[in-house]
Amino acid sequence: MIRCAVVGASGYSGAELVRLLARHPLADLVSVQADSSAGERWEDLHPHARHLFRGRIERLDVEALRGLDVVFLALPHGESARVAGKLAGRVGAVIDLSGDLRLEDAESYRAWYGREHEAPDLLGRAVYGLPELFGADLPGATLVACAGCYATAIQLAAAPALGLSDAVESDIIAAAVSGTTGAGRKADTALSFSEVAGNLRAYRVGRHQHIPEIVMGLRRRSGREVRLTFVPHLAPIPRGILATVVLRTTRTIPPEELVAAYERAYESAPFVRIVDPAERLPEVRDVVGTNFCDIAPVVDHAAASVVVVAVLDNLGKGAAGQGVQVMNAVLGLPEITGLVSPADRPRAEVVVHG
Repeated sequence: MIRCAVVGASGYSGAELVRLLARHPLADLVSVQADSSAGERWEDLHPHARHLFRGRIERLDVEALRGLDVVFLALPHGESARVAGKLAGRVGAVIDLSGDLRLEDAESYRAWYGREHEAPDLLGRAVYGLPELFGADLPGATLVACAGCYATAIQLAAAPALGLSDAVESDIIAAAVSGTTGAGRKADTALSFSEVAGNLRAYRVGRHQHIPEIVMGLRRRSGREVRLTFVPHLAPIPRGILATVVLRTTRTIPPEELVAAYERAYESAPFVRIVDPAERLPEVRDVVGTNFCDIAPVVDHAAASVVVVAVLDNLGKGAAGQGVQVMNAVLGLPEITGLVSPADRPRAEVVVHG
């Protein structure tokens, strides 16, 4: 069994991790920690999943985690780096869901996150956790920085198009809409029901912390210089992300060629589903509660562009589900372990009469 722990188990992403690990056939969840909720019972905070896990939340204790196979960090930016620095080398693998370990240097972190880094010696050491694009780096990794939710959707949407270097330019415009759980479980007037319900707003335009992460990943994947204009929006839904990515084209691309390029790119990726835009476009409700990212690539001939629509669950493929997928890859397990059960797989098509 894989002995693991979740630090930050009372938040949205942490709670989703607990739920997924409790169902994982090879995981033994031995500790759930969160200073803000220490002493409370986890199932009282998350009663919808009390049938899966019951236990008391402990105060952060690094020594109690020593020797575990995997420790997940579902902590706010800043706190995560501090804990990761204490755990590095003391546990088998640290898998961080925050943005603290994604960038390469302290100066970039300061510029985009607006604070000093708590463990600058760790920057540049973590493997980037986006299995579909950089999965070859994960087996045996001891420190992983999971890709962010927006960053996952936009990179998965853009990467195959950028691979068509003879047909697609490398300047990208991305607009993405996220549910409120993307901001974490905290008291914030701007995230209250009365402020969010019936409203839709943009925020952090040109200065969102996922921008350098996305540019770094797409540059590394495509071998091309990439420029990104990113406009995030907050939607009055609890969870889910819909990203629309636009790239200019330099030649006519038949729609079937574009769809085929995406199918080839993700033919071995169990959690990316390519949707034929001639049939439908993906919607947030298609993926909520799952680890899937659904992608539809569209050719807009009139505008000489490629438009890619991608949807995922910000707590699933954008956070906790991705963390479990990364753990599986680190340990050499099938990526779907604990994330897709036999009951989730499609059955043979049946004809309903009457």
